[in-house]
Amino acid sequence: MEFGLFVQGYVPAKRAQVDPEAEHKALIEETEYVIQADKSGFKYAWASEHHFLEEYSHLSANDVFLGYLAHATDRIHLGSGIFNPLAPVNHPVKVAEKVAMLDHLSEGRFEFGSGRGAGSHEILGFMPGITDMNHTKEIWEETISEFPKMWLQDEYVGFQGKHWSLPPRKILPKPYGTSHPAMWYAAGSPSSYAMAGKKGLGVLGFSVQKVSDMEWVVESYKSAVKDAEPIGDFVNDNVMVTSTAICAETHKKAVEIAVSGGLNYLQSLLFRYHDTFPRPEGIPEWPELLPEYSEEIIELLIAEELMICGDPDEVLTQCKRWEQAGADQLSFGLPIGISPEDTKNTIKLIGEHVIPKIDTDPVHRTSRFRQAAGA
Repeated sequence: MEFGLFVQGYVPAKRAQVDPEAEHKALIEETEYVIQADKSGFKYAWASEHHFLEEYSHLSANDVFLGYLAHATDRIHLGSGIFNPLAPVNHPVKVAEKVAMLDHLSEGRFEFGSGRGAGSHEILGFMPGITDMNHTKEIWEETISEFPKMWLQDEYVGFQGKHWSLPPRKILPKPYGTSHPAMWYAAGSPSSYAMAGKKGLGVLGFSVQKVSDMEWVVESYKSAVKDAEPIGDFVNDNVMVTSTAICAETHKKAVEIAVSGGLNYLQSLLFRYHDTFPRPEGIPEWPELLPEYSEEIIELLIAEELMICGDPDEVLTQCKRWEQAGADQLSFGLPIGISPEDTKNTIKLIGEHVIPKIDTDPVHRTSRFRQAAGA
């Protein structure tokens, strides 16, 4: 199993009210977390694309963010988590061009994750008036298989669809090397995992439950991907799952950091904006918030495998549970409510004590994903 980091530009109102530079500092701090993860042996860094989601995510122009990191890092794979390829949001040709450009700037370290947006607030900003959020699925399905053609055909044959069209054109630049970046899909439901597997796409599992509840979902993907008919040049047999992670020198310190991180607020914001996700029992409607997390709640989240938190040995054991469940990559969403020093310490400790004992591909080679079909 490999390891990643997930950043999203979280700027809670509590921080912004006391610091007029809160937004700027949050974005710069997250570039520093990725740079530290690169030094600490993480393989992936994923950057979100969200629009209009105040507090929850101010990272909208993630192509710019990733372009900066392509120069600021050496080995870590940089991924769009996601680029939204729906024509009303980003024209597909522009997405194809961004992917290829980032592939060059990173010298083959770019990973193309796509998805359909975060919920009604975001989607209706670009497509006002639609009443069924599943409408985005139709647009994504029409578009996603066109990207390999844009990258691999000398002159793209063009496209005439329901939601967008283009006459024959040369799409430039072409990706770095002989193939194209690995393709991923942000899956929020079990059926999406199987769909992605059938298309030969890796899965970005951003809405993940506890380990035991996810094992059968991962297995459904692995069953589907065995018989994949890849839309791209190769099958990206890969499941990424996410979890909050806090690692400190002692269990007591890790729990104290978690209690101070305002995790209840971030979780409340998640369900405020991701209203297309199933709402678990006990999650209140915004603006009502989840209760503040006490030490007892943090300990319960750890016991229920809903959070990775503890000293390095405990975190290693918790990560191994995801490896046993079949995950190919564990990506950590860092609780931005805690200090930059504690966040960097989490990254450093995981890099020193956890990754070397689990990651089987420490040189971060690209050949696993970038080989041409049949090679």
